[in-house]
Amino acid sequence: MTIELKRCREADVDVLVAISVDTFVEAFGDQNTPENIEIYIQQSLTRDVLLAELRMAGSEFYLLVADSAVAGYLKINTGVAQSEAMGDAALEVERIYALAAFKGQGLGALMMNRAVAIAKERGLDTVWLGVWEHNDPARGFYRHLGFEQFGEHSFMLGTDPQTDLLMKLGI
Repeated sequence: MTIELKRCREADVDVLVAISVDTFVEAFGDQNTPENIEIYIQQSLTRDVLLAELRMAGSEFYLLVADSAVAGYLKINTGVAQSEAMGDAALEVERIYALAAFKGQGLGALMMNRAVAIAKERGLDTVWLGVWEHNDPARGFYRHLGFEQFGEHSFMLGTDPQTDLLMKLGI
């Protein structure tokens, strides 16, 4: 399998919308109401919202391409683009998703390694993320990579207030 992690540009926005919606529904559709999933998609994963995020200074998206098929994506934030004020020496992994058909092939680690490499290249000292408290597979994956919990914050999924655990990795 040929794997590529390519920087997402504005011209890729429709592909980004499709993979964002598909991976989010796969990841969380069974554990949340269809109404709350739809509200989240309309608030966070529309073409206009993702275009604005692509244009935001400090935010970057990367498309994971496996044998010319889009298999997932990564979104990182630095500086004021971070969803929590973590300072200028931190990089946030805001979204990291792979389609279920591609899981278990090391692609999540490949995306996370790219995020860590970008942080190192920029002289940053911390990579951090938020993960839903009930997403045990993801929490285990992040712990396996060396991330440690340091806090939590509230995340609204539609009308459902949820808790994300904040995890960080010193680099």
